[in-house]
Amino acid sequence: MKVALIGATGNVGSRVLAELVLRGHSVTAIARNAAKVPASATVTPKNCDIADQAALSDILSGHDAVISSVRFKDSVPKKLIDTVRSAEIRRYLVVGGAASLMTASGIAHGDTPEFPVQFAPEAGAGRAFLDALRAQEDLEWTFLSPSAVFFAGDRTGKFRIGDDKLLVGPQGSRISFEDYAIALVDELETPKHLRKRFTVGY
Repeated sequence: MKVALIGATGNVGSRVLAELVLRGHSVTAIARNAAKVPASATVTPKNCDIADQAALSDILSGHDAVISSVRFKDSVPKKLIDTVRSAEIRRYLVVGGAASLMTASGIAHGDTPEFPVQFAPEAGAGRAFLDALRAQEDLEWTFLSPSAVFFAGDRTGKFRIGDDKLLVGPQGSRISFEDYAIALVDELETPKHLRKRFTVGY
């Protein structure tokens, strides 16, 4: 597939890029500093500020799908969604957050006492992004939430898939960037959660 990846040099975006390359996809890697994108025969680095809707729309045009891996605080949901639509892209996958996942106690993870206060602004922006996606009727979006602890680790390929509930395993709620990337690219290749949010964890 021909995939545009927004935020290709971040912690998650770089792992998603590596997974896309591993599977043979052609990737346009979009970043503020595309010089940081690793060289690859199947990757085309592109400098772009996502606030520049016209420039971003031009870059996205002609792709089979767009993956967004940017901090929610750094984006305006409506503007980013409108840009994807203006480029006439129907398939849109978003690297989500865990704050809106429901815990066993029946409240959102982001509303629990143990949720780190310093992450609250990003968590709130992530919930707003998910709400904005849910209002879309003609966009084939997917929002993939990680588990509570999201870390640099190993690519094991061994994980569980869930829906709107926080996944908790023997070592808590955890997923590596690498295994998250597998789940996201699996969804790209074989869509099972169109116009839905889902989650991944151990």
